[in-house]
Amino acid sequence: MQTGRLLGIARSLAIYHAVPGRAGRLRRLCAPFVPSGGLCFDVGAHAGNRTRCFRKLGAHVVAIEPQADFARLLRWMFGGDPAVTVVEAAVGGAPGEARLQVSARTPTVSTLSPEWLARVGGDESFRGVDWAPGPVVPIVTLDDLIARHGVPDFVKIDVEGMEGEVLAGLSQPLAALSFEYLAIAPDLSIACVERLASLGDYRFNWSPGESMRFAGERWLDAAQMRERLAAMPARSGSGDVYALSSAPAALPG
Repeated sequence: MQTGRLLGIARSLAIYHAVPGRAGRLRRLCAPFVPSGGLCFDVGAHAGNRTRCFRKLGAHVVAIEPQADFARLLRWMFGGDPAVTVVEAAVGGAPGEARLQVSARTPTVSTLSPEWLARVGGDESFRGVDWAPGPVVPIVTLDDLIARHGVPDFVKIDVEGMEGEVLAGLSQPLAALSFEYLAIAPDLSIACVERLASLGDYRFNWSPGESMRFAGERWLDAAQMRERLAAMPARSGSGDVYALSSAPAALPG
């Protein structure tokens, strides 16, 4: 394995597993949505911190990851756990295959979307990040995964610009899910909100960066969440939007 790739894997492990207190904050954030004995899909499982969180909460997990190095890492981390299934694939709007655009030193931003790469690659926040054509990987849909593994209680989606494509492959409302937002590309996140609103009655909140805390004091409807995403300063970075089907107005917990 090339030195750059090894450094990239080490970087991901440090980001997602070595920051004191982060795992506990993540469990507290996810606990209201992840029932013990339930089922979670970790779409873009990467270094496995969300899979580990969901297992700590007692859920079964399907971890989906297209990068072969990280799929091997997940099998090594969870290979002795029958409650974790690793699927080496990407998730998209239709079954098929596509070429992965790989960032060896920063593998967290590897992507299947050349359009996303061209759009964000020149932004200051991606300075020093390089991508190169990688392998062709298989694509499955959320509907495929549901048919094989069951209806999940929670789905986490973090796929670098492909979040809308992932939701395009879902044909039913789910109880709860999250998807990554990027403030420099609000229209992509707004499209995800609109897709979910077309499937069911959702309420939304957001967690900036790796804070593992909700920024909104109340759950928002789709129109309010669209406005919030559109108003975010471009320099505010990224985070996760959480969507709950028929969520209460008050925050959980």
